[in-house]
Amino acid sequence: MSCSARRAAVASLAVLRRSRIGLRTLAVAYVGLLAAVPLAVIVGRVVGDGWSELVDALSSPEAVTAYRLTAEVSVVAVVLNAVFGVGFAILLTRYRVPGRRVLSALADLPVAVSPIIAGLALVLVYGPVNGWFGAGLSDAGIKVIYALPGMILATTFVSFPLVLREVAPVLDEAGTDMEQAAKVLGASAWQQFVRITLPTIRPALTYGLVLSLARSLGEFGAVRVVSGGISGDGQTQTLTLLIQDKYQQLEGGTYQIALLLVVVTIAAIVAASLRKDKR
Repeated sequence: MSCSARRAAVASLAVLRRSRIGLRTLAVAYVGLLAAVPLAVIVGRVVGDGWSELVDALSSPEAVTAYRLTAEVSVVAVVLNAVFGVGFAILLTRYRVPGRRVLSALADLPVAVSPIIAGLALVLVYGPVNGWFGAGLSDAGIKVIYALPGMILATTFVSFPLVLREVAPVLDEAGTDMEQAAKVLGASAWQQFVRITLPTIRPALTYGLVLSLARSLGEFGAVRVVSGGISGDGQTQTLTLLIQDKYQQLEGGTYQIALLLVVVTIAAIVAASLRKDKR
């Protein structure tokens, strides 16, 4: 290699290193402004208020009630997303259904539409007064809006694409050769799913479910609409609604409960990411 070519190669490497350093600096600054700085402010407020305030806030009766309701809504939403997300992913990748691209685009609707609009749509459909099905459900003694079922529907809707978009690419990449071979050997559709499809998608499914759980725990807009937004109502007040109510009323415990929610969410996502990387 000539001296000029060597100098050019060294200069190119130097430029590449500088560009990488610049990109890393930009990424760190971006994450810091959006996440690290606000989180540091919350941690600072919690530390400033003291340990006793943290314990009192997290163990208060309204907080415990919000824990229970948030857990119920989130767990049911995650289970529904597991069933329908995997089913929809199989439908899109294993079957030549008419309008498959349209269905795939519609599956991303919860990401594109504001959660508040999603909540309003559910009220228009299941509302007890003017909803399409609300009056009939009310006559049958079934309450959807301003009750737990409506909150579950809203949470499931906004978090639905997270499982689908993790599982579908894995199914698409894996192909159908092994499933077809199992079918030729006499395996039923259920046996194919349990022994071949499920092990293939398990890491992606786990990560998608964790993302769905994190989204469900932190959902605010859609749940606020379908719950009625009644301050102090333990029957429809999740953790995010409790945080907002405490913040608006200048009550103590706002930052403590918010920090708990952030820590649980980050821990779940990090654990799922590490498990996914190991696989």
